[in-house]
Amino acid sequence: MDFNINQPVPFNQDKTDKIAYHYHEIIKLLGEDTSREGLLKTPERVSKAMQFLMNGYEQSPEEIIQSAMFTENYRQMVIVKDIDFYSMCEHHMLPFFGKAHIAYIPNHKITGLSKIARIVDVFARRLQVQERMTTQIKECIQNTLNPLGVMVILEAQHLCMQMRGVQKQHSITTTSDFTGVFQQAKTREEFMNLINKK
Repeated sequence: MDFNINQPVPFNQDKTDKIAYHYHEIIKLLGEDTSREGLLKTPERVSKAMQFLMNGYEQSPEEIIQSAMFTENYRQMVIVKDIDFYSMCEHHMLPFFGKAHIAYIPNHKITGLSKIARIVDVFARRLQVQERMTTQIKECIQNTLNPLGVMVILEAQHLCMQMRGVQKQHSITTTSDFTGVFQQAKTREEFMNLINKK
C-alpha cells in the first residue's frame, strides 16, 4: 500500500476491527466500563489514530527523495530547519515530539525541499527511539543523494519522562549524527550558527 503521508489513511476495516478489539480489552482491564457512552467508539477511534500515527511503515523514504531528484551544480550547504515532528517512543508507547534540523552539501544532486520534511515524517510515524530516528534520516539522505555530507539534529520532549518516571517536565533531548564534510568542526559550527539564527 502506497499513499501520501499527508493524505487521509485508507483504513482497512478488518485491521481496524482487530486493533479496536484489543483496545477494548485493554480499557476493560484498566477498570473502565466499556459500555459507557463516552467509550463506546473509543476502541475504533484509537485504532484509526494508531494506524495514522504508524503509517510510516507503509512508506519508502528513499522513493520519496528519488521522486524529486535534480541535477544541479550547487555545492554549498542546504538547510531545512525547524521541521516539526511527532513520534511514539517504542519503550512506553508515549509521544515524543520536537523539531528536526537537517543539512546536506550536494554532490551534483539535490532534492525538493519538501521531501526532506516528508522523510522526517516517515521515520517519525513508526515506533521509535530518538537516537535511531536521527541516524535513519541521516543514512537515508546520504545513501539516496550521495551528498558530500549530511548532518541531522533532533530536539525533542519525551512524555515518557514528563508524564511518568522522573517527571521532568522541561527536559529537552538533543541528538545529532553526521557524515562526510560535517566531520570537520568548522562545517558543523557553520551549520549550528545558521540554525540558531532567528
